[in-house]
Amino acid sequence: MDEIENGTPPKKKSGMVMTIAAVAIVSVLGAGGGWFLGSMLAPEPLTSDEARVLEEAKATIRTREAAEAANEAAPPGGGHGEASKEDKDGLPKASTEANGVLQLDPITTNLSYPTENWIRLELALLFKGAPDVAMAQQIHEDIATYLRTVSLQQIQGPRGFQYLKDDIQERVDLRSEGRVTNVIFRTFVVQ
Repeated sequence: MDEIENGTPPKKKSGMVMTIAAVAIVSVLGAGGGWFLGSMLAPEPLTSDEARVLEEAKATIRTREAAEAANEAAPPGGGHGEASKEDKDGLPKASTEANGVLQLDPITTNLSYPTENWIRLELALLFKGAPDVAMAQQIHEDIATYLRTVSLQQIQGPRGFQYLKDDIQERVDLRSEGRVTNVIFRTFVVQ
């Protein structure tokens, strides 16, 4: 009542200033948290050597697929004869040392839960330098053993598939001690 009698208006601006300050603080905290999580989750960029080797491997795969398509389009009894087993499968089992790619045998196993579901993976390993077949066989067995412990719920959806890829890459890194730079997923089927 004193304010009305004195002719001074009531003070309401301090509440508005506090609301604006609170919104600004929450916005800054949210932006900082988003930046922090984004930097943690973002993949590290490839080095120039890794990018070059990866592009060479992709070019080799495209060339082989084009050659395979040309062989399938040729009429039967055409001048080139029977296509070899390597051409029908895509990549050969042991690639040249120039690109360092080694295709693993397909992995087919049941999941831990539900046990009636099966998973099939076809992978290729990108080595630094010459491929090591003995190490690749150990990696193959390790991945097959790991897949037997995975449940269907763990690999559902794009996030589950990304977790599976990350887990397999981590296992390969540990087993190869850094000699394998990339795991290439050729097929992934859950039935």
